[in-house]
Amino acid sequence: MTVGGLARTVILAWGWKRTGLAFGTGALAAFAMPPFGVFPVLAVSFPVLVWLLDGASAAGGGWRTLLAAGRTGWWFGFGYHLAGLWWVGAAFLVEADRFAWLLPAAVMLLPAGLALFTAFGAMVARLLWRPGARRILALALGLTLAEFLRGTVLTGFPWNLYGYALTQYVWLAQGAALVGVYGLTLITILVFAAPTVMGDEEATPTVRFAVPTGAVLSLMCLALFGGWRVSATEIAFVPGVKLRIVQPAIPQDQRFRPEARDEILARYAELSDKATSPERSGLRDVTHLIWPESAFPFFLIWDREALSKIADLIPPGVTLITGAARPDEPLPGRSEPRVFNSAYVIDHHGVINQTYDKVHLVPFGEYLPFQERLESLGLEAITRQRGGFSAGDRRRTLLVPGIPPVGILICYEVIFPGAATAADLRPQWLLNLTNDAWFGFTPGPFQHMHQTAVRAIEEGLPVIRAANSGISGVVDPLGRTLRALPLGTRDVLDADLPKALQPTFFARAGHVPLAVAALGLVLILLRRSRRTGLHPT
Repeated sequence: MTVGGLARTVILAWGWKRTGLAFGTGALAAFAMPPFGVFPVLAVSFPVLVWLLDGASAAGGGWRTLLAAGRTGWWFGFGYHLAGLWWVGAAFLVEADRFAWLLPAAVMLLPAGLALFTAFGAMVARLLWRPGARRILALALGLTLAEFLRGTVLTGFPWNLYGYALTQYVWLAQGAALVGVYGLTLITILVFAAPTVMGDEEATPTVRFAVPTGAVLSLMCLALFGGWRVSATEIAFVPGVKLRIVQPAIPQDQRFRPEARDEILARYAELSDKATSPERSGLRDVTHLIWPESAFPFFLIWDREALSKIADLIPPGVTLITGAARPDEPLPGRSEPRVFNSAYVIDHHGVINQTYDKVHLVPFGEYLPFQERLESLGLEAITRQRGGFSAGDRRRTLLVPGIPPVGILICYEVIFPGAATAADLRPQWLLNLTNDAWFGFTPGPFQHMHQTAVRAIEEGLPVIRAANSGISGVVDPLGRTLRALPLGTRDVLDADLPKALQPTFFARAGHVPLAVAALGLVLILLRRSRRTGLHPT
């Protein structure tokens, strides 16, 4: 079958065939994401989506066409997110006796909800639909808008944005320093939807050749820029800073058990003082010790014995940065203390000198929307913190002794493009404290680690990552993982701290260039629409 014949078959598909094509090609697109990284599959998924949206006109025109496009977009998005996020269900098996009954709903409802954004993007695209290669512009505009809204509306969940397909290769990834991952999302859709024109029977041979060739040349230009940036950038290290990152690999079901207190403290002490080589004996040469998110199944600030043990462990000149739950005064009218998912900076006397409270909490994981009503029905967040966690007031850059200013990002705070640093003081490195033991050996931890690396490129800042079960590592400002501990291993990682680069173009301009590009596409499409009429035909 020729490409033109394939296009006709897809355009004319209806009923379950249309649904199956949308769902199947959406699921196929998920293989462009980590840990698979097969980004050429998008050159199949996006053209099929274009042809399916072409066929939406068979619904009868006007709003019927838009609704048909929305249904197609929803099935495409549902397939994409179901195939890319099924691993979220693993969190509900940690305490299966309490939460396993929620697993089917979580695995299905999250993709179904996220697919609504794809449906909206498909409807916007179809509203601006123009003949020939111009409809690729409409698709790129609609889906990029949808992805941006997915990352911001209702606290946002920008996981597996289409632009991450390109960032798995260091040269292509450097484009994030210019336009961020949302900008790369726009480029990704434009490039991989380009083969659509090869199935357009009315297109001239020149167009059929020029559009895909332009897409390939665009990728080559992106790679050449990335190659130049990587080769022209020298990465230096902060003198006198020696980090030790502890990856304790504590099983998730033990992290909630107060009776495991002594065992957990002993594991941290053993790993922290581990001799990694004849030259690195314990904490002798370490300046900063790093433990992961929510390191303790108790409130450290209320446990003087635990703080005393930490003081005994940490020699003079060493600072500990650790994740911990932090209790605070209850809100008016409530008896339970507010609890924050926090990071502590602790000196060798066991004194907590600074704290950072997580700002961006995980819905249903760390707090319940409509909390009082849902808790009255017996529901609780899977962290089992009654009342949920409270959110911190703002991003903070901490001034930790002996090391450049640091911005701390707890767990999935690191996945939000353009929101990784404080507004008042730019940090010189980012520290991501996370757990990820919730998700075992699934794609989730690999995707999380990859998004961490892209934040490094966007901001021009190194990122140090301490994860309970992995992947812990050191990422330089070009997004390259210099050292890492494999997922699931129990070990420590000794490393130097890379120096920050000057603020990138994206760090200075944010999403403004993307907004300008989107406005330009709108003007192009509307100008042509005035000539031929703005009708989704």
